[in-house]
Amino acid sequence: MKAVPPPNAPFADECIEDARASDPAKLGWMQGFPPPPDRRISRALGHHFSWPQLRWAVSHTHQLGPVAVIQRGAGPISALPQALRDDLDAVPFKTQRDEPLTWGDAFDANYTDGLLVLHKGRVVHERYAGVMKPNGTHACMSVTKSFVGLLALKAVYDGHLEEDKLISHYIPSLKGTGFGSASLGQVMDMTTDMAYDEIYTDPNSGIWQYLRAAGVLPLRAEDQAYSGGLYDYLAELKPQGTHGVAFAYKTINTDMLAWVLQTVLTQSLPDLLSEVFWQPMGMQQDALIQIDQCGNAFGGGGLLTCTRDLARFGQMLAQDGFFNGRQIVPAAVVETIRQGSDPAKFVPAGYTTLPGFSYRAMWWVSGDPHRCFSARGVHGQAIWVDPVAQVVIARHASHRHAGNAMNDSVSQPYYRAIADHLSRHPS
Repeated sequence: MKAVPPPNAPFADECIEDARASDPAKLGWMQGFPPPPDRRISRALGHHFSWPQLRWAVSHTHQLGPVAVIQRGAGPISALPQALRDDLDAVPFKTQRDEPLTWGDAFDANYTDGLLVLHKGRVVHERYAGVMKPNGTHACMSVTKSFVGLLALKAVYDGHLEEDKLISHYIPSLKGTGFGSASLGQVMDMTTDMAYDEIYTDPNSGIWQYLRAAGVLPLRAEDQAYSGGLYDYLAELKPQGTHGVAFAYKTINTDMLAWVLQTVLTQSLPDLLSEVFWQPMGMQQDALIQIDQCGNAFGGGGLLTCTRDLARFGQMLAQDGFFNGRQIVPAAVVETIRQGSDPAKFVPAGYTTLPGFSYRAMWWVSGDPHRCFSARGVHGQAIWVDPVAQVVIARHASHRHAGNAMNDSVSQPYYRAIADHLSRHPS
């Protein structure tokens, strides 16, 4: 085994590459009271995003920084009926690079920590690895965006918001700023054009500065202008071009959307997520969400859940918004997501691994005959919903590369292979 990088290296090389060799339990991260110095992971030093420390950190984010609770309430836990199968790991498929792989091998290929597959509302496959457990909480990263997007679509349906209204209509103090001249719909679909970039491989990219403003990373001396948190950062952003022309994936849009939601509905994001989803859906356990230094929830990527509750959320959408004996969101809201948006606006973003896709209200929409749609987060987090095959896949992962383009070659055909197998070989 190659040497483990020092724990204070913020952007360590991938000295330990494959999933089994980088298993955080085997490497002994944070074991002992206290752990030995070379096994410690520290948010203050910023190396919880380093490799291979990341593989432990994503399952213990709540121990590394401040979080708020999304309460599940005192009601009973909703059922997830089981019909476990032993034939799925052997299902063969080919990657987008035309490489043969089995479904079971894909678990390690994508550095999976937790995986749950539902078919017709029943659990047919559930598996965990590393330090992730069935009752553990794992970072959802940008899957969080899709929760916020669904809240916003529901607020539009309920008449609280209008997609053609400018952001400055809802937050007058933003008049004259970059976001102030964008419409709510442009923010929801990420067709704003802001002077901000999101390149995870570049430590000087806007996303890294934004993560510091959001409290995910410690502030540096040069970031003190954003000591007021992520909303101070958002208020100072400038436009770069013309809003509404093309899709450009930028986390700042989600937190802008969350700001509007909280302002109009006069509730915090954790309370909205609890009231609209966690309590009526009978989630298994409280969720958590990261907060900045002023207590604002990080709507762009701060959600922490167990894999089972991620699957419940996907199943609710597969059932046209109905779950646990009640209509959680209107069926028309789910249909709006399935319809997607203009694929031509998606093309300039250059997602070659997602041909035919569009982006609607913080959801990735396939445009394929099954009308599949998904929530996606860096390092491999995902909810995949196939309404025709009645398949939902929930995945937590700690892929060694942040961008999903690195695992799409496996993931995209892998989702469809298991849906096809379950459709042809139902229980």
